[in-house]
Amino acid sequence: MPSSAPSTPGPARDVGPGYRDRPHWLRYQEFFPGALRTTADTAPDEEWWRWRGMTVHLDRLPRPCAPAKVIALHGVGGYGRLLAPFGRLPSLADLEFLAPDLPGFGLTDTGRRLITYRSWVDCVLDLVAAERERDSRPVVLLGFSTGGRLAYDVAARAGDAVAGVITTCLADQQRDEVRRRLAARPELAQWAGLLGLVPKPLGAARVPVHWLANIAAVSNHAQFANLVWADPLGGGSWIALSFVRSCLRSAPAVAPEEFSGPPLLLAHPEEDRWTPPLLSRRFFDRIAGPTRFASLSGSGHLPVEESGLADLDRAVRDFLDEFGLQ
Repeated sequence: MPSSAPSTPGPARDVGPGYRDRPHWLRYQEFFPGALRTTADTAPDEEWWRWRGMTVHLDRLPRPCAPAKVIALHGVGGYGRLLAPFGRLPSLADLEFLAPDLPGFGLTDTGRRLITYRSWVDCVLDLVAAERERDSRPVVLLGFSTGGRLAYDVAARAGDAVAGVITTCLADQQRDEVRRRLAARPELAQWAGLLGLVPKPLGAARVPVHWLANIAAVSNHAQFANLVWADPLGGGSWIALSFVRSCLRSAPAVAPEEFSGPPLLLAHPEEDRWTPPLLSRRFFDRIAGPTRFASLSGSGHLPVEESGLADLDRAVRDFLDEFGLQ
């Protein structure tokens, strides 16, 4: 559990422009089914959370009478507002929905602090603790892309503070075959080990996300992928070499055979060109404890296709019902 009590997120006040002033995210909405599309008028509430000297941006769909909360976690090249349509899935419509901009992406202000994958784990652990301090409702983690492995790692360390985990990807980035898939070009994966030799002062050097990560495979819709690639808060932002190095070198918080965390659902896009289902199954099939698997038909890495979203909705509803989280 976190070593100190975190502050509680609250409404935005004098912390700079929010997403109303950064409307790139609205361009993604046309790719989602109509019922899930988010407009400027139906967008989540924006909150800011002072955390370890940073100002973390948080989207919230407040539902005070909801029996549980869902914290949605984006991956590399994403941010919380990209996930707003998923908060409108029928299976989640009666739950409170939160989506942070993890350090290094979106509107979260990290100042000059060096960000690593451990920063992400600690940030989400403290956010879970803050939400549990706010009220006693169960927390479910919903991780997309790299956020899936993040959800697993947080749940492994959070004890009973996390009641369930839902992921779309569980690939182990320590494996060479996964690194080849994650890299913008397969040959870049061979350089992953060399990042460990980069002197610490150079770890703060930043490069565009799409130089290193295969952002073109984030969606099977070329136009959607192009939007992510050019998004100045997402795939078009800059990333520190220290973060890339730590992502590639971080071992799971616990080996899957020793996982004693909450029940876990892997709902994997069937036509994922970035991290094919087999790469996630090699990790998922080793997990001890209660698990469920669902395939999202006709869907790419970030599922926006109607068929895959319908499968996701059914899988999430069944999972929440089975484990009493609805």
